Amino acid sequence: MRTSVADPSRSWARTAIRRACARLSDVDFTAFALSQLPEPPRRVLEVGCGYEGGVAPALAAKGYDVLAIDPEAPEGPFYRQIALEDLDDPGPFDAVVGGRVLHHVDPLGAALDRLAGLAPLLILDEFAWNHLDEPTIDWYESHHRLLVATGRKPKGPSDLAAWRARHTGLHTYEVLRAEVDARYDERHFEWRPYLYRWLGGPATESLEAGLIQAGAIRPVGFRYAGVRTDAVRSSASAR
Repeated sequence: MRTSVADPSRSWARTAIRRACARLSDVDFTAFALSQLPEPPRRVLEVGCGYEGGVAPALAAKGYDVLAIDPEAPEGPFYRQIALEDLDDPGPFDAVVGGRVLHHVDPLGAALDRLAGLAPLLILDEFAWNHLDEPTIDWYESHHRLLVATGRKPKGPSDLAAWRARHTGLHTYEVLRAEVDARYDERHFEWRPYLYRWLGGPATESLEAGLIQAGAIRPVGFRYAGVRTDAVRSSASAR
């Protein structure tokens, strides 16, 4: 009987591909952030940069003074391994950037109050997870199965119903937007593909985008930029 032995080089290659796809997603978000930020040099706070470091290095390379925070942030000159509530830097910052983090944050209102007090501009890349409808779930899960059948290991879950059951505390799109809109005036908004991040990176992004455009599935990612409202600005100035 033949015994299969894991090939370390293949495991390494899969890990490298997943990391490269994550970096490409960050490149895409970096381009969006740069399109919304004022010209450098400006001070930027990145919240929830994660263990991969987010967009902080790319923004710093463009001339921004960047501080990126996350309990799992990597080591480096831009990073501090802390949560937002533990940040002792009083600012001010010119902008806050957050990639796929606010739908996790609790209490959300208090966090947004803090961010609005630190900077006038908010730039987000986010996940409207509760907009996953049946056709979108069917497409995702069938594509996931196809990738597994071809020997790949998608980053995301195979069963979205089970994933939802494990993530009951996430903020819905409507809750997140209501809290953001109470503090910021929208400057830019667009729906975007999201599930490609869980499936296979840039090639899958094109497929997802095409299906969204055709109306076959729903977009569940979105990009947002907003400017602090006058009422919040006046309150922040008085403190």
